[in-house]
Amino acid sequence: MNNDIENLKKRLIYRSQYRGTKEMDKLISSFVKTHIDNFDLNKLNELEKFLSIDDDTLYKFYNNQLEKIDHANEEMIKLYKNHKYRK
Repeated sequence: MNNDIENLKKRLIYRSQYRGTKEMDKLISSFVKTHIDNFDLNKLNELEKFLSIDDDTLYKFYNNQLEKIDHANEEMIKLYKNHKYRK
């Protein structure tokens, strides 16, 4: 089980780093790296769903150009919205 969680974490980190646009690669990977070790299996599954949201939607939401993201986990969205990018 623990091995499965570690493999899932690695997959999610990788997925967060290669999204398609350099800006979102940096922002999303920073968000994931900041929070991933604090997530249990349920939150990791929510993170996986979160990572399936397209870059344009996430970018607009983060920059206050979009009020909400439909069908997204509220807790994950709040964490993302409050995330401060770090290099």
